[in-house]
Amino acid sequence: MPQDTSDRLFSILSHPDFLAMKGLANEVPIFIETYEPQDEDKVRRGVEDLAARLLASGISVAVVNLFDLILDQLEEEGRLQPILEREPSIGKRKMLELMGNLSDPKTRLIPRLMAATGKGGIQLALLTGVGRVFPFLRTHTILESLQPAMVSRPVVMFFPGHYEQDENGASVLRLFGSLPSPPIYRPYYRAFNLAHYRL
Repeated sequence: MPQDTSDRLFSILSHPDFLAMKGLANEVPIFIETYEPQDEDKVRRGVEDLAARLLASGISVAVVNLFDLILDQLEEEGRLQPILEREPSIGKRKMLELMGNLSDPKTRLIPRLMAATGKGGIQLALLTGVGRVFPFLRTHTILESLQPAMVSRPVVMFFPGHYEQDENGASVLRLFGSLPSPPIYRPYYRAFNLAHYRL
């Protein structure tokens, strides 16, 4: 993550008005910070450095990798090793269906995410691993599930791709910079593009 990006994020995320969720006009405090997919490793390290900097300035922050969160749950339940052993024989389609069922956002992912971010007076949650959970978890499904649950603190999702508005004003997320879905499949994202956020 470039230093100017890290400095911009630190300036926003450490601001008392941002942490207090002021000026959101009753919208949910979910933000998206985009980056180029090829910068995945740099961004991962940059998020860790940013979290350390925020912690050093007295802000309690949780960094949660969604992929690791799912793997940890499967391992705790004793399911991970059997899944890995079955993977070569069940095929990609069955594997995606299985992983989709075992990582359902509303019943499995969000409760675990709430537990990871709801302890110790956490003021801010930083979510990574969005690209790693694709295609068995889609960003719009995660966002839709987050909306009613994560309203007590700001949440920043680091997204490998682009977050744009089309000519009709609709928000479009392009994972890995790919083409967006046809208009009929485009959900409404109640998430702010952090690149456009102004204090």
